[in-house]
Amino acid sequence: MGFLPMLPDDELSPDAAAAAEHQLDEHGGRITNMKRTLLAHVPSFEVYMEWYRLRNELQPYIGERAVSLFSYAISDANDCLVCSVYFRRILIESGDDPDNPTVTETEQLLLEWGRLIATTPTQIPDEFYARLEAAFSPTLRVLLVAFAGQMVATNLVNSVGRVPLDEVLYEFRKPGDTRVV
Repeated sequence: MGFLPMLPDDELSPDAAAAAEHQLDEHGGRITNMKRTLLAHVPSFEVYMEWYRLRNELQPYIGERAVSLFSYAISDANDCLVCSVYFRRILIESGDDPDNPTVTETEQLLLEWGRLIATTPTQIPDEFYARLEAAFSPTLRVLLVAFAGQMVATNLVNSVGRVPLDEVLYEFRKPGDTRVV
């Protein structure tokens, strides 16, 4: 059972129902357990849905796959069940092995950076920063850090809020992982 409420459609405020409809119109998909949880407070929902805006701005620079790998690295290192399984699904459905992907040099850098952001954000070595500076323009570095921050924040909502894993994601958990919260 989750810690934060997940309101059914008939209990959503008119503002929350409108925000959910807008989200579906803009980005498709479905109202996931995380989105349903955030709809209990529309301003929070709107802030977290800005993740899509940052993702859409980032994809032309590094590609959709690299965004998913970066997101997965952050979420997996944070041990966020909901987010890590969500990105595992994206990677698996696109033909990747999230546990052993074949990656480009840039994707490898993003995987490493994502794990560092999640585990030791204040201890990233200067040598690693030099690699990032060589690979990404200053503006792109700002976008990557902002996106990573939004990803970490999303991990936090799901993990601290004990948001249950959407049933459609169960089959994409790591082998042996039976958690649902």
